[in-house]
Amino acid sequence: MRILADENIPLVEAFFGHLGEIRRMPGRAINRAATEQCDLLLVRSVTSVDQALLEHTPVRFVGTCTIGTDHLDVEFLDRTGIAWARAPGCNARGVVDYVLGSLLALAEWEGVDLSTRRYGVVGAGEVGGRLVEVLRGLGWEVLVCDPPRQQREAGDFVSLDRLLNECDTLSLHTPLTLSGELATFHLLGRERLERLLPGSWLINASRGAVVDNAALRELLLRRPDVQAVLDVWEGEPQADAELAELCRIATPHIAGYSLEGKLRGTAQIYQALCRAQGLAPQVELAGLMPAAPLRRLGFGPTVTPARLLETLCRAVYDPRRDDADFRRSLLGDEQARREGFDRLRKGYPVRREIDGLEVELPAGADAGCARVVRALGAQLVGEG
Repeated sequence: MRILADENIPLVEAFFGHLGEIRRMPGRAINRAATEQCDLLLVRSVTSVDQALLEHTPVRFVGTCTIGTDHLDVEFLDRTGIAWARAPGCNARGVVDYVLGSLLALAEWEGVDLSTRRYGVVGAGEVGGRLVEVLRGLGWEVLVCDPPRQQREAGDFVSLDRLLNECDTLSLHTPLTLSGELATFHLLGRERLERLLPGSWLINASRGAVVDNAALRELLLRRPDVQAVLDVWEGEPQADAELAELCRIATPHIAGYSLEGKLRGTAQIYQALCRAQGLAPQVELAGLMPAAPLRRLGFGPTVTPARLLETLCRAVYDPRRDDADFRRSLLGDEQARREGFDRLRKGYPVRREIDGLEVELPAGADAGCARVVRALGAQLVGEG
């Protein structure tokens, strides 16, 4: 089997090496000439997989090591009998950690208590659903908007209009869809952006075009009370440098770039290929996951829930470092900025996830501290 893989996918050799010959390429450089020489294609979100790329090629399986599929023409793949797979939930925890880190930074800059804000989560799939669980586990008030799920299962969902009317913190976790009654392209366009409550925080870690970037730039110029956190951009890898300057946090589409998330993505696609080919998996992720450098944190009797939350989150990840790196990459010309966007993603430093931590609390600690640990998914030492 001839395997072509995005150079940024980790552990390809470890998982797929026993299946055939592997060739690596930059994801944006994968083209028709390359796919004519492969049977299995492994991509991330930067590669558009469509009829022009694959028609009349030997490719019989496409795996994307991502949650989203907006870069795949799944109708073409299904119509032509090319098997495909994605990696649902692989980086969900990493995105949740990114949102938590961003909220902590915003609270610090503005001097507010996070528990006093009302959160609106748009999209309750793998990422948004997990974020809702964490925020509610912390005891915070959360409203959830997910029209597709509402149509399928009813449930405790509200309209986007209600979120705009009642929530001062919005976090977007919806896929990008371009057509249909529930299309998400420019879901937050000019009119809806204008309706953001005074002092609103807007976080987008889904897809860039879910928010009208030009309209958001104009809004932020007029309304300094609104704080924006953007990890995704229209026209990637070309980000709007003026918009980035106006954002409180700006990063190059790395919200889900935890090591665990990346490795899970590769493992899930490997397992999907084995199922499609009727093969018994020969490699397991557990044997390849390196030990985290930080395993356990212990706290004294005076620790408060708020301080515990801040310490646990920032011990693992603080998005302000990525923000600083990204802003430096925007200082050059347009070509340099495009190259910088991809360079930051390719050379992204190792980052682990909060739920890998063990936490030791002293006897008599504030009862809210244990709640924080459980909400974050960390292991409370002494509990099963």
